[in-house]
Amino acid sequence: MKKRLVFISGAMGAGKTAVTRALQNILRPAAMLDGDWCWDIKPFTVNDETKEMVLGNIAFLLRRFLASPACENILFCWVMDHKEIADELFRRIGPEALQGAETWQFTVACTPETLEAHIRGDIRKGLRAESDIPRSLARLPLYAALPTIKVPADGRTAEEVAAAIARAILQK
Repeated sequence: MKKRLVFISGAMGAGKTAVTRALQNILRPAAMLDGDWCWDIKPFTVNDETKEMVLGNIAFLLRRFLASPACENILFCWVMDHKEIADELFRRIGPEALQGAETWQFTVACTPETLEAHIRGDIRKGLRAESDIPRSLARLPLYAALPTIKVPADGRTAEEVAAAIARAILQK
């Protein structure tokens, strides 16, 4: 069985989780991991200890999914706005776990207007705060510099973005 490990990055509110969930319905059998699930701490605390814990949790789960015969496609989404984040995760997963697996890195790309509209929709649903808008917009330019395949989300549904990612993967 051919294994695929697919990383999906994008700014907070870009639609990574919805796109990854839609992709899971296209690429089967597939496991999905959202990096935020590994950092669901209240209060949200960012320090060296929690960063180390989260990276370890993510790498552990991705290694387990890669080892599972039930998972052909392992889909991981997270706010990875620096190349070093993905590089560190690949290092922690290790070459033995990645042996024979195709790896893919995509970015759900969008304009500032689309990003703000997405976040405002989440605010109305009670999922985000107004303060998330400037924080996410400030980080949006970082994604353009990443060595990832950019998939535009402007004017597209999560299912359409997922279909574009699936086409890129399956046409290889």
